[in-house]
Amino acid sequence: KMRSLAPGIKLITSFSRDSWYRFFILLLTFVFYTTYHLSRKPISIVKSQLHRNCSNVIHPADRNITDNDTWCDWAPFDQNNYRNLFGVLDNCFLVAYAIGMFFSGIFGERLPLRYYLSSGMILSGIFTALFGLGFYWQIHSLWYYCLVQALNGLVQTTGWPAVVACVGNWFGKGKRGFIMGVWNSHTSVGNILGSLIAGVYVSSAWGLSFIVPGIIIAVAGVICFLFLVEKPEDVNCTPPQHHLVDRNKYHPVIFAHRVVFILQGVVEFSLCLLFAKLVSYTFLYWLPLYIANVAHFDPKEAGDLSTLFDVGGIVGGILAGLISDYSGGRATTCCAMLIIAAPMVSRTVLFFLYFFTQTLGKMQTSVSTRCCMLLWCGALVNGPYALITTAVSADLGTHECLRGNSRALSTVTAIIDGTGSIGAAVGPLLAGLISPTGWNNVFYMLIAADVLACLLLSRLVYKEVRGWCGYTTRLRG
Repeated sequence: KMRSLAPGIKLITSFSRDSWYRFFILLLTFVFYTTYHLSRKPISIVKSQLHRNCSNVIHPADRNITDNDTWCDWAPFDQNNYRNLFGVLDNCFLVAYAIGMFFSGIFGERLPLRYYLSSGMILSGIFTALFGLGFYWQIHSLWYYCLVQALNGLVQTTGWPAVVACVGNWFGKGKRGFIMGVWNSHTSVGNILGSLIAGVYVSSAWGLSFIVPGIIIAVAGVICFLFLVEKPEDVNCTPPQHHLVDRNKYHPVIFAHRVVFILQGVVEFSLCLLFAKLVSYTFLYWLPLYIANVAHFDPKEAGDLSTLFDVGGIVGGILAGLISDYSGGRATTCCAMLIIAAPMVSRTVLFFLYFFTQTLGKMQTSVSTRCCMLLWCGALVNGPYALITTAVSADLGTHECLRGNSRALSTVTAIIDGTGSIGAAVGPLLAGLISPTGWNNVFYMLIAADVLACLLLSRLVYKEVRGWCGYTTRLRG
């Protein structure tokens, strides 16, 4: 009599070798890009430690205090213009990232992804740690921190094109939106973990808030070098079916110079992502401060409440992927979410302005409503952003016109995300300039960006709707 297998073994053997490899690659790339965001987050946590209200801090007995308000601050952030200096640090990273992204895809297309990704992660770990070492080396030069931020921004551009290209190599178009929607939650997971790790050390030795994440991403880079498999063919697995893109939606217009090309759809989605990322990154950098100012919460409470926006982003990315897989309309899904997001942004700001001016009792009764508003706002703002940077990039980068040149996915991803990163740099900068005139004006700017993002997709939405109605587009030539 043959003995039955244990339930766990039955489960393991029920999946094919290809399925296990695909799961392994999805998990690895998820962890890798989580560490990228984990290493970006400490700066937003440490800012409150670099400039504090020193009058509330106990003086050490062995120190001669000459300035009661700034004695505990870290120069050069002990001046009245510290907000501007923090803005300079943010933009050194974001501008370098935006510029570098346009070149990153070109290098990623020509170099083995395993070497490219692992070297980028190790270098990012070094530059992240160097920022923290400024604490131990007693460095008080703004130029040092700006240089480290800019160099870190450049090497961090290795991450996104490489991981999207790798996942695109392993997964076909069928359920790509859903799979990448789940996978794209690495952004929010990295932000949350980065906040928690930085928070452990920020009050005692803020340098460790950078050094520990730097070590983590560098170790992940070594793991990448040891275990990443770039393509299914490298381990005798079956490659996915890529080239099933509807000609009516994204047919190619190619300007050839070796592998330089432009696909119809890349320009629209790139410009749409610019405005979508402008909105998302403005929330990322300014939402905690907005909640603290309007609600008079302490930094920890404001930070805890703002993480709901990230949680909503996870839900939005998965939801956008599911809807676009079911409908086959990536552009229409993005446009619909952007249309709903615009009034949600205005409702959220009005909601905070109203409820946070009420009595404590009324504020307590509105906790669940506040949480729901932030969750839905995060879902609607980050859903299109997640869909464009993942499934849409993979769709366009594995188009049939590329004739199996899957490395071109790295270039397409870099073009789209590089354009979007311009918005990521401009959004927080505009918010800093506009916020002194009133928070309402900041949110009006965000609503206008949402509307522009939606309008930029109108041509692609029209094509998708015509396709659903049974119309076809005659190709020229």
